[in-house]
Amino acid sequence: MKVLIVYWSGTGNTEAMANAVCEGARDAGADVVLYPVGEAGDVSDCDVLLLGCPAMGDEELEPEEFEPFFAAIESSLSGRKIGLFGSYEWADGEWMRIWQARVEAAGGMMIADGVMAYGAPDSDAVAACRNLGKLAAEQ
Repeated sequence: MKVLIVYWSGTGNTEAMANAVCEGARDAGADVVLYPVGEAGDVSDCDVLLLGCPAMGDEELEPEEFEPFFAAIESSLSGRKIGLFGSYEWADGEWMRIWQARVEAAGGMMIADGVMAYGAPDSDAVAACRNLGKLAAEQ
């Protein structure tokens, strides 16, 4: 099973989540590739695509790098297995619900509900991230 993880992190919170997702997938036996969004290339060469981005501004994806990246791949998500994760520090996590709806509207198949951490990921959020990686490896 090949799992690709692409993330953007400004404070390190979503990067910590990406690393926990990666650990969970590797521990479950997946072949895992982890990239910050600026280094990501072709995302079609994987069995499961996991995307991480924090909430920014008015409950939106990071607008300079991640949103353009996601918008560019959005039309190619149909039939693909997708997982989402990210951190937030205000509101109630609406950005994740919107993001997940975008994936589903594009025909992507969510392997689980998006994993969220309020601020820095605590032990529960780290465990949820590892579980997301494990689920990806089991697809």
